[in-house]
Amino acid sequence: MSHIILTTLNGRYSHSSLALRYLYANLNELQEYTTIQEYVINENMQDIAEKILLQNPKIIGIGVYIWNVSDVSQLIHIIKKISPNTTIILGGPEVSYTPFRVNLDDADFIIQGEGEIQFYTLCKDILKNKEIKEKIFPPQLLDVSKIELPYKYYTTNDIQNRHIYVEASRGCPYNCEFCLSSIDKKVRDFDVDTLLNEFELLWKRGARGFKFIDRTFNLNIEVAIKLLDFFLDKKEDFTTHFEVIPDNFPEPLREKIKLFPKHSLQLEVGIQTLKKDIAKNIKRNLNIKKIEDNLAFLENETNAHIHVDLIMGLPGESMESFGENLDKLSSITQCEIQLGVLKKLSGTTLNRHDEQYGMVYSDIPPYDILANNLIPFETMQKLKRFARFWDIVYNSGNFIKTFELLVKDRSVFETFYSFSEWLYSQTFSTWQISLDRVAKFLFDFIVENQGLEKQKVADILVEDILKVNGRRLPKFLREYSDIRILSNNEDTKDIENKNKRQQKR
Repeated sequence: MSHIILTTLNGRYSHSSLALRYLYANLNELQEYTTIQEYVINENMQDIAEKILLQNPKIIGIGVYIWNVSDVSQLIHIIKKISPNTTIILGGPEVSYTPFRVNLDDADFIIQGEGEIQFYTLCKDILKNKEIKEKIFPPQLLDVSKIELPYKYYTTNDIQNRHIYVEASRGCPYNCEFCLSSIDKKVRDFDVDTLLNEFELLWKRGARGFKFIDRTFNLNIEVAIKLLDFFLDKKEDFTTHFEVIPDNFPEPLREKIKLFPKHSLQLEVGIQTLKKDIAKNIKRNLNIKKIEDNLAFLENETNAHIHVDLIMGLPGESMESFGENLDKLSSITQCEIQLGVLKKLSGTTLNRHDEQYGMVYSDIPPYDILANNLIPFETMQKLKRFARFWDIVYNSGNFIKTFELLVKDRSVFETFYSFSEWLYSQTFSTWQISLDRVAKFLFDFIVENQGLEKQKVADILVEDILKVNGRRLPKFLREYSDIRILSNNEDTKDIENKNKRQQKR
């Protein structure tokens, strides 16, 4: 039996909750009465409630995020119906700022912000039956040197099957209005030597993937270099992931990044917009020259896997302006470009733009923009479909050569927008479109709408598809391909039958 259960609903089984492990690490004498139970969104909430209540806990602590808040609302409703005397404590980004846009009234307490110390204190008071007058505990910025690190509490199963999340700092010095990290302006670094000792223990236990959640990994260059050196000293394969700001890659950092072998370093570069007036509007720093220079360095002189971010629907930005962003960004980099949709999170200051720009957001998670005075709802819907099809075709990496053919000597945005509109007219869906169907849609669009010769388009598609060993050609492409190419992708019976047909002719 556990007095305390720490739980959350992750986006996928492969994800793990760093926050729960932080809470557990700082429970001191209460650790022995506490267990961590992680689940996944879209599981049956009654089944989850059953599993949790089998432990007959006195306290349940739940991590609440934008992706799970609706499910959490159902879960706490069920738990309170079955076990009304069980105390439920919520924490996490989704409850750290008001207004709460999903009904969480069934919870007993809410801890806002960093909860390691407050959760421990609150649990002690509850277990001692103390009277607690507050329901919501406001955020506190912790001295990170005073909290216990959580990394020893990743299990063997976590290390073998899940992402291992780590952090070297908390907070962000920037003021980007769409981001919750900007609210905690004071950046606090963990002691790097202590961190490296913890990471070494994880490494010895078999961890080979480290995903840093710091918003500005390359803010403190001295710390960044020490962390990079840790991985460069390793002789086995590994992957590590960092979120970086695009305008701070001094020479010492560049020299380290150049040393990383292929497939070992992933960098997420936040661009969001390339328009200076829009960036100023949302209090975001923007140095175009440095961005261009640093992206060119990362792409041409390193083995890093890079993806950059653009956001649709920012205050004051039209569809045409966003299209110009995409055209410019795709002209200076060939890396993955993530197209995000603006969300208005509680706690951010985006609402100051609502009247001037007619910003209309959904109050249902993920609180994405529905329309503004420059982009009506119908057009915003088209842009969201554009982003989904962009992932399927461009970001997937499955159609690199075909994409180049599609947009050659054309505006990337305008051409892909036309393809997106046409593709939706064929499917009326943005999901569950197989690779073979996407290939056929690309073939038909390029041939019919751009007038290119069928064999030329087929040759490019074949080249894209066959770059993955063992992949079979879609049937519609086989008539355009010779036996030598097909022999690597069709089984022997298919080849024999085709040979017989050719002999008969």
